[in-house]
Amino acid sequence: MSAVVVDQLCHAFGRGEMRREVLQHISFSIKPGEVVLLTGPSGCGKTTLLTLIGALRTVQQGQVSVLGQPLHGAGRRRRQQVRRRIGMIFQGHNLLRCLTAEQNVQMGADLLPDLSYRARRDEARQWLRAVGLEDHMGKVPQDLSGGQKQRVAIARALAANPRLLLADEPTAALDSRTGREVVELLRRLAREQSCAVLMVTHDPRIVDVADRVLQM
Repeated sequence: MSAVVVDQLCHAFGRGEMRREVLQHISFSIKPGEVVLLTGPSGCGKTTLLTLIGALRTVQQGQVSVLGQPLHGAGRRRRQQVRRRIGMIFQGHNLLRCLTAEQNVQMGADLLPDLSYRARRDEARQWLRAVGLEDHMGKVPQDLSGGQKQRVAIARALAANPRLLLADEPTAALDSRTGREVVELLRRLAREQSCAVLMVTHDPRIVDVADRVLQM
């Protein structure tokens, strides 16, 4: 079974004369364990597509099925249930300013059922070490650089053990070496945990990591 199935998806913003279609008849699928890159010019709807697959927007027209759950016509509760199985990495980081890096990442681990507090804390620390932040676990976001915040956001998404990972320009704030390490980490997650990965990127340095590249 595919992790993601998109069939004839259309989406528009605005009404009447202000209506603007940003997605027109988009169709593709992603298998578990597959890494797919999504490329295209700015403004072509890549981020909108991610938010629809991530159950953050209501599907207007066409079909979207994520981890076996159809999203067209889905209510708020079903979309919330789907989101709990998805890891999301967006450009704004969305870290809680009052929490340390470790505590932010533990929010991802908190989604895992039947884990003790200590196990969730250990999971958070493991992922922070994996993204090279073992010396920054106790820092709050204002004391981290942009690249370090991005790595915290990546670790938080991975700590939830997602079945699907959606990433919007995950290497944009990272230097070449760190960006490569992070993408290799995502590919390893895909292979070892049969996690499907859909990544929006303009970074030509990571194209070879993907199983497929979709051009919008």
